[in-house]
Amino acid sequence: MCLGIPGRVVEIRDDAGLPMGKVDFGGVRKDACLAYIPEVQLGDYVIIHVGFAISRVDEDEALKTLEIIASMGDLMNAELATMGPGMDAPAVVSDDGPPFDGVLDVPLTRASGSPA
Repeated sequence: MCLGIPGRVVEIRDDAGLPMGKVDFGGVRKDACLAYIPEVQLGDYVIIHVGFAISRVDEDEALKTLEIIASMGDLMNAELATMGPGMDAPAVVSDDGPPFDGVLDVPLTRASGSPA
């Protein structure tokens, strides 16, 4: 499964002609390529997927998502540690137990104004 995670752009720089930046994911900061959204500015929230900012996102929605991610505790911090350029650690695969085959027990909510 692929995962895009919202983060706040806290640094923008040019790296050999490629727009790069530092993105904060609620305390974890990672480098990301900003080439796909050249209009991004400091303080903007963006969705990061495999080290690339792929879209801007509304601050309220980003903060809601980061709150959910924070509730996952160390599970998500381990995932963030393996994201994108300059990974701090390799991805870890565990076969300690049976594979997950159920439904996540997370209530689904629809944002106000979203189509049903």
